[in-house]
Amino acid sequence: MIGTTKLVVKKNKIISWKAQNAESMLYSGNALYLEFLYEQYLEDPQQIDPRWQQYFSALPKVNGNLSEQSLSATREYFQHYEPTLSSGAVCSQPLANARTQDQKQVRVLQLINAYRFLGHKKAQINPLEDGSTVDVPELTLDHHELSESDLNTVFNTGSLVAPDKLPLAAIIAQIHQTYCGSVGVEYMHIPSTDEKRWIQQKLESVRSTPEYSKSQQRYLLDRLTAAEVLERYLHTKYVGQKRFSLEGAESLIPMLDELIQSAGSKGISEIVLGMAHRGRLNVLVNILGKSPALLFQEFEGGVMNNEGRTGDVKYHMGFSSNMNTPGGPVHLAMAFNPSHLEIVGPVVEGAVRARQDHWEDNPGNQVLPVVMHGDAAFAGQGVVMETLNMSNTRGFKTRGTVHIIINNQIGFTTSFKRDARSTSYCTDVVKMVEAPIFHVNGDDPEAVVFITQLALEYRMKFAKDAVIDLVCYRRQGHNEADEPAVTQPDMYTKIRNLPTTREKYARQLIESHSITKSKADEMKSMSKQRLEKGDPVVPHALDDGAQKPYPVDWLKFAGKTWEAPAKTSISQQQFKQLGEKLNESPDDFPLHPRVIKLMETRRQMTAGKQPLDWGFAELMAYASLVSEGHSVRLSGQDSGRGTFAHRHAVLHEQVNDKCYVPLKHIAPDQGRFVIVDSLLSEEAVLAFEYGYATTEPNTLVIWEAQFGDFANGAQVVIDQFISSGEQKWGRLSGLTMFLPHGFEGQGPEHSSARPERYLQLCAQHNIQVCIPSTPAQVFHMLRRQMIRPYRKPLIVMTPKSLLRHPLAVSNKESLFDGEFQPVIDEIDLIKPIEITRLILCTGKVYYDLLERRRSERLNHIAIIRVEQLYPFPEKQLCKIINQYKNIEKHIWCQEEPLNQGAWYSQQHHLKQTLSKDSIIEAVTRPASASPAVGNLRIHREQQQTIIETSLGLQ
Repeated sequence: MIGTTKLVVKKNKIISWKAQNAESMLYSGNALYLEFLYEQYLEDPQQIDPRWQQYFSALPKVNGNLSEQSLSATREYFQHYEPTLSSGAVCSQPLANARTQDQKQVRVLQLINAYRFLGHKKAQINPLEDGSTVDVPELTLDHHELSESDLNTVFNTGSLVAPDKLPLAAIIAQIHQTYCGSVGVEYMHIPSTDEKRWIQQKLESVRSTPEYSKSQQRYLLDRLTAAEVLERYLHTKYVGQKRFSLEGAESLIPMLDELIQSAGSKGISEIVLGMAHRGRLNVLVNILGKSPALLFQEFEGGVMNNEGRTGDVKYHMGFSSNMNTPGGPVHLAMAFNPSHLEIVGPVVEGAVRARQDHWEDNPGNQVLPVVMHGDAAFAGQGVVMETLNMSNTRGFKTRGTVHIIINNQIGFTTSFKRDARSTSYCTDVVKMVEAPIFHVNGDDPEAVVFITQLALEYRMKFAKDAVIDLVCYRRQGHNEADEPAVTQPDMYTKIRNLPTTREKYARQLIESHSITKSKADEMKSMSKQRLEKGDPVVPHALDDGAQKPYPVDWLKFAGKTWEAPAKTSISQQQFKQLGEKLNESPDDFPLHPRVIKLMETRRQMTAGKQPLDWGFAELMAYASLVSEGHSVRLSGQDSGRGTFAHRHAVLHEQVNDKCYVPLKHIAPDQGRFVIVDSLLSEEAVLAFEYGYATTEPNTLVIWEAQFGDFANGAQVVIDQFISSGEQKWGRLSGLTMFLPHGFEGQGPEHSSARPERYLQLCAQHNIQVCIPSTPAQVFHMLRRQMIRPYRKPLIVMTPKSLLRHPLAVSNKESLFDGEFQPVIDEIDLIKPIEITRLILCTGKVYYDLLERRRSERLNHIAIIRVEQLYPFPEKQLCKIINQYKNIEKHIWCQEEPLNQGAWYSQQHHLKQTLSKDSIIEAVTRPASASPAVGNLRIHREQQQTIIETSLGLQ
């Protein structure tokens, strides 16, 4: 029996359909046969059974595909096709008549499909191994109930891009060449039929082996030669110096060259590249056109750092240049990168999104991200998954990235798959975003170029990520001082007996008479001569200034200090107009009752009938900036509403779940306002926003942590980029970080934004750390960050309980004539001459001190708020302190434990503001390994002790 199927029919409708075995005609594995029949029908209805003709003529059109809808329709058809089935009957019968004519035809189609699914497992993609030894049962004749006796039988080729009919031997030869040669492709996991068929057509039309002209082959050899000669030149001239060579992966150079030239021909005008240290020097010289002479100076220690910067090692440095392409000039920007490998990926994505937004390049047809990875890091580091997860989200997508894995099959000294990962390939994580994966043998340069073209075309057509797995090897150790055979003896025995990629390809071209041996040798000597001269070696490089695609003037921010003047106040008329706009929503746009109440309260604030709270002052800052032509971008896990429901920048209609953002409707020619409820990521999202901010200084870029404590999930970004990027690389950034901070008894992970960590990173005026305590302060602080010609990262400890604290309010007049105050003096009407106790503090604890002092009528105590902890405002604080002549005791009060908060890092600044003989005492929680206690009663006892001790009540 070929197959039986049970149909349960009730009231002339099929209510269940169960295949008795896998050979049932309508079993999902045989959907391919139905598709084949349908294709035959579309081509010529007369060549199939009349009953199938009758069925297909009535089939709902599904873009030429047999979808599940079509299969359901097929089941309904069989109800009418078998009139013996009656209401309520259960029948079991062979369906052989549906395919007895050509069972083997089905098997052949299944074999073709098996190669599409699994051919990559048998592909010859590893220069160190022979893929033909891999056993893949699904690719054998036996598995499909075929035999060698069928090899000369002619079969229909179905959807294979080939003649309609071929002998089985020819079919196998074609699909094997396509899917099991130097290229192995994983794409059948993609749910889109259009995408799969597009990839199929591209691969099968040339059998993954396109022909290249002799001139193209010679150019390819020239690029390989340049890559190899540079590495050997550096190896002999700078013996023992680290360079993290590209040897074993030289095909990366012709790959990138082809990518740039093809991208330019498709209209791309800018490419932002990111990569770690492996092969970076080669890419800088042979792709971006960096002068070899400059590189040699760096090896010799002859390059001086500019403006006192400490700089970075040569294989972390960025670069930019312009290249000529068939479509016009293309600007290349290589992102600076620390040793933290994959962290550069989201930085590149942010820089690209900034450029796309600048050019209003919504389709992504002008700016292309290209990120290069190491195989071990790609599989091992979580930021890769986070970045992939961003790739199709509204706030972070860049319309597709070309990812290149420099797969040298080892991570430092870890090479066994059982140690490096739990997946078959290092690229398997990419399947989460339904991207195609193109594995290619790095020792086959022509296959590398073909796959490069294909990956770029896919990205341009479908605006999705595409991944190239360049399978190669590492000829040297992790660095040039390592001896790799100590830990990988077998691998390096193979490598040392292996000719280089360039040697292999030169031999291939000589044998095919595409080039003579003397010409190949001449290429090598000419390449070495160019290096010795120190001249740029890239054939398509353009002079500096040939293209200025991103006209942003960073020079106006150079050499400025944090005290640069900035008028941050707004007029009363401006305030009224902006307030009205902020409180508008469309007609017939029902809001939640809480939001209705909030909007009404904000209308009262606009009218001056209520003081301004934190949320309204913050929104007013954004509204005033965008009305003046600046742009604002705010992202975080709950930023639209605000984690503590204070912002409500996005209004949600309560019936149809539509959204309205008043800040996008402030003025006709306003700047952009973008607010993003981000994915649940700190590291990748903060890195993205850093990349955006370093590219677009005219946008106020803000990242908001859900709680400030959670920013430590992005500590790499904070340490390696935000705090030190200017000192290492000269990269300015105006990125702002909102970190909710405040001790309210919510436990260790919901109290402290770890201000001590940011203050420890402060030096050379690299960042700003502020803890504003009033709505007016946050208004002026945000406007100052944008209006002042000064771009340094701003770290803000934002409040939680203060968002609704009755004392933490401002009058609207403070927005008309005020400015940000780094230090705020005592606000009560106390005579300075009567003050004998001076308390300095910052943040929420001020209000606890203020309320208790007032209740106890302690009029001999003054409380001063330090709102900017770095750069420390010594002059401003000195001026305030000097008016108090009779101080007997100076106190620094903080909520945080002694070993945390501002005390340790700022005490020397505080002491410098006091007279020579004065002493300042710290009142804090006891030193603790944890930021805060988890018990509310203990928290309150500690808080009471801090307040009473500071005020002299204990």
